Amino acid sequence: MRGGNAGADAALRILVVEDEVLIALELECLLDDLGHVTVGIAGSSTEAIALGRAAEPDVAFVDIHLVDGPTGVEVARALSADPRITVVFMTANAKRIPDDFAGAIGVIAKPYSERVVASILDWVADRRAGRAPEHGAPDGFHFAPAP
Repeated sequence: MRGGNAGADAALRILVVEDEVLIALELECLLDDLGHVTVGIAGSSTEAIALGRAAEPDVAFVDIHLVDGPTGVEVARALSADPRITVVFMTANAKRIPDDFAGAIGVIAKPYSERVVASILDWVADRRAGRAPEHGAPDGFHFAPAP
């Protein structure tokens, strides 16, 4: 069962890049409840980049601060180099995001709500399906500035 937009019907394959195990597991449960598939959880930049290349996710939720330091920006740059992967930062450290957002489409501020996660995934699913998204940015999400 999908939350949010009924028109966005395809399950997305999602990589969770988060070093806090409880947060990662909570997000994985939320994604499952929304009808999506978590293809992996990574706590370090090396693991995240390797999983991103091997698992071929549609979306990567990336925290800024990982086990190996503030390396989420590096992960976002590496993953967003693949045009098939949509990168979304999920962090309480938005000040560490560079002006170009390292290729990410935007940031979900922590703590986040289920509604924000569901809305962004519906937005991404609509874009991937060639449909115009039905809504702008939900509260708690900030799009990257246009290039």
